[in-house]
Amino acid sequence: MNQQHLPGRHAPADQRRAGAAAARSRLRQRFTWALLAAAGMAVAIGSRPARAAPEDMVIRTMGPVSYVCGGVAEDERQALAAKEKDFNIGIVFTQGTAGEYLSDVAVKLVRDEQEVASFRAEGPRCLIRAPEGSYNIEASYKGQAKSIKVSTGTRNAQLRW
Repeated sequence: MNQQHLPGRHAPADQRRAGAAAARSRLRQRFTWALLAAAGMAVAIGSRPARAAPEDMVIRTMGPVSYVCGGVAEDERQALAAKEKDFNIGIVFTQGTAGEYLSDVAVKLVRDEQEVASFRAEGPRCLIRAPEGSYNIEASYKGQAKSIKVSTGTRNAQLRW
């Protein structure tokens, strides 16, 4: 009888093949996890927490006032421009002589000395929908306050620090 065909003679070779297959499977699994981790890090690094992406530019409502802010990147400016027809006040926050855009500006909308809305501007351009009338926009950036009087229909108001 040929010794190669005896039962038990193939077990070590089969076990070696099974062990090698298991090792390859573990290696593939580790490689897959490493790729997923790298992709997750790339997404985290590539995200822009200081600026909202167009799909994140959510219209928020506070009492009778609705607003949306953003507009640093070109796609954000285009998204705001598309929404502009639905709002009756527009304001931009800048700083310096070059007019660098600002975000993280504390904003209050005041009418007849009564605060009607307050929010933090996530980008330099805010569109506001408010009942017809005149308003004072009071804004603060790094502790320095500015204000401007606007009426509904004002689309290009600007506060510069």
